[in-house]
Amino acid sequence: MKITEYPPGMPCWMDLASPDLEASRAFYTELFGWTAHTSPDPSFGGYTIFHLGDDPVAGAGTGMNAEQPPAWSWYASTSDPDAVAGRVEGAGGKVLNAPMDIGPMGRIAVFLDPSGAPFSVWQAKDFIGARVVGLPGSLGWTELMTREPHAAIDFYSEVLGWAVKPGSGDPRESYTEFQIGGRSVAGMMPMDDERYPVDLPDHWMVYLCVRDTDATAERVKELGGNVSIPPRDTPAGRYAVAVDPAGAWFSVISALPSS
Repeated sequence: MKITEYPPGMPCWMDLASPDLEASRAFYTELFGWTAHTSPDPSFGGYTIFHLGDDPVAGAGTGMNAEQPPAWSWYASTSDPDAVAGRVEGAGGKVLNAPMDIGPMGRIAVFLDPSGAPFSVWQAKDFIGARVVGLPGSLGWTELMTREPHAAIDFYSEVLGWAVKPGSGDPRESYTEFQIGGRSVAGMMPMDDERYPVDLPDHWMVYLCVRDTDATAERVKELGGNVSIPPRDTPAGRYAVAVDPAGAWFSVISALPSS
């Protein structure tokens, strides 16, 4: 799907914090067929925008500080990052990086929700974010893994204006979808059983669309990454969880064949 504008609260961008940008560029361009466009402006610290064809779909940089671990992050669109920052603090979250301008491109802020899961917001100026979503090689879904589903529902409803489409049964045990205008834009899975290590923190996972999950998982390993959860079917599609060579987690998903 081609995008020209994002409504407030909609996931609009994803980027990678990497300790080795050159290696990350090589891995992801090979894996997804992206081309890497690195800013020549030294003030951007080598920030790279990955394109799918002619369209920007993701970014990669060194992170906000030296302590930031390798990780993929996602951004919600907003018209007022400062107002979102106020709501985050009022709802029990934390402002990790206060709203700041990124040249003429837009305005950014980074937050932690009450359980410690990071997320960001983006106010578009010259740069709206991803121009393509939902196609192979682009962002398909974002999903919160949490041990505090009730608190997460309250927080994201207040901060991003999301409505909730609950699954069947108790939100502590079932999958929840977050919606904007009746459209599902993100999900939430409670980490409430032995599948999840006790030391695994609450976190957001990005899912990238691919044509063939099994082939992509094999390619991840060929390129020096690992597959944490091998390909498996779900009602939403066939997915796998991967780890890039630097240690950043991400998922891939493809549609199931029509029956």
